[in-house]
Amino acid sequence: MRANFIFSEVWIGLRRNLTMTIAVIVTVAVGMALLGVGLMINSQVSKLTGFWSDKVELSVYLCVKGSPFDACKNKGAVTQEEKGSLEQTIRGLPEVESVKFETQAEAYKNWQNTENNTLLLSVTKVEDMPESFRVKLKDPEKAAVVASNLKGQPGVSNVVNERDLLQSVFGFMDTLRNMALGIAILMVFAATLLIGNTVRLSAYNRRRETGIMRLVGASNIYIQLPFVMEGLIAGLIGGVLSGVLLILVKIFIFEEIQTYMVAPLGWDTVAGVITGTMAIGVLICVFASFVTLRRYLRV
Repeated sequence: MRANFIFSEVWIGLRRNLTMTIAVIVTVAVGMALLGVGLMINSQVSKLTGFWSDKVELSVYLCVKGSPFDACKNKGAVTQEEKGSLEQTIRGLPEVESVKFETQAEAYKNWQNTENNTLLLSVTKVEDMPESFRVKLKDPEKAAVVASNLKGQPGVSNVVNERDLLQSVFGFMDTLRNMALGIAILMVFAATLLIGNTVRLSAYNRRRETGIMRLVGASNIYIQLPFVMEGLIAGLIGGVLSGVLLILVKIFIFEEIQTYMVAPLGWDTVAGVITGTMAIGVLICVFASFVTLRRYLRV
């Protein structure tokens, strides 16, 4: 097999169908970039979920004087006996790993560090803050079970599962990830069709050369290889461009928001995503070229 002939045929095919080739490259680049963004968002969500899962707590708030909760209206503030009994109950649950009691003064101090409303700060007193038990679980997935066991206990005003507070954030990121992956799948499908049409057009334009090669006894692989290599080159260039786009997304989007991320996305993850999307882009192009030739090129 003459390598010079193969490369010359590849160059002729790319030059004759330059517009279609550029369309394939752009489609592959955009499709693989969207796929990569979806994978990066998926990785970021997984990192955040793993980080917060280890830190999820149940906050068991106790009744204070004048508490608006129904469980406290007829009973008043929690008593020392109720505190001791409740702590024993919490520690006795098999799902509980540790328990920490937070006083009103500690709760007020923590609230001051997070609250920015100066008017609210000026009218709120230490006595207004509820005492609470901070419960860390062995398995955060059992939070709902533990919460149901503690609700209604004497002296308990409310039980807050911190995992529920994060669901809206994770839900938004999951939606964003699914949208990116969905668009990426559509773009990959479009790229596959474009590649198939490009190969068909290239094969039709060179039907005379192909017929001569068949007459002289050239093998199917020898005839098909230039077309497959055209798809490979287009996929490789598109994959490289998608890698550049993913690097820009990492720098200008993920790097900008990583200040707010307790588990930022690392460059090692980005490198893996780029490698994977480039490989997928090349494989799609090669596969589409091969299948199209098998179906439309009579060799």
